[in-house]
Amino acid sequence: MSEYQFDMDLWTKRLIFHEGMRLKPYYCTAHKLTIGVGRNLEDNPLSTEEKKALGDYMHGITENGAKMLLRNDIIRTYETLKKIIKNYTELDFERQYALLDMCFQLGEKGFKNFKRMIKEIEHENFYMAAYECLNSLYAKQTPERAKRIAKTIKFGVFPSLSGAHF
Repeated sequence: MSEYQFDMDLWTKRLIFHEGMRLKPYYCTAHKLTIGVGRNLEDNPLSTEEKKALGDYMHGITENGAKMLLRNDIIRTYETLKKIIKNYTELDFERQYALLDMCFQLGEKGFKNFKRMIKEIEHENFYMAAYECLNSLYAKQTPERAKRIAKTIKFGVFPSLSGAHF
């Protein structure tokens, strides 16, 4: 049994919905070499084990390879959030996901800039935390995703999505 108390399959499906999946290397909007489900190869280089499993990734990877990277990224981001937010593991499953989604997209450095939101989360003031989430460049750049994440932070329920199967 996993030491993690979340549904890896569900979180994987949601992140694929938000990020998309590209099996060939590409440059993301931040001009970083990326592959799979938003794996920034410059800031999060492949481990020796990942390189071995993927083979010649510069010519593309399989869907299973992309999902392996994503699972590793979810665990790494989860561990990062445990260090950033004092009560992260005490939050409900959906709020944990919302913060993981946000940190996944922004990276650790970008997420840490949400100091007021993090403080509000630690005080369990979820309405203000949601406000801080939306009062940002993040929300301007990815408005629909940010609205879903803010609603999840505010209410502890991930909004249903038409056409999404999770």
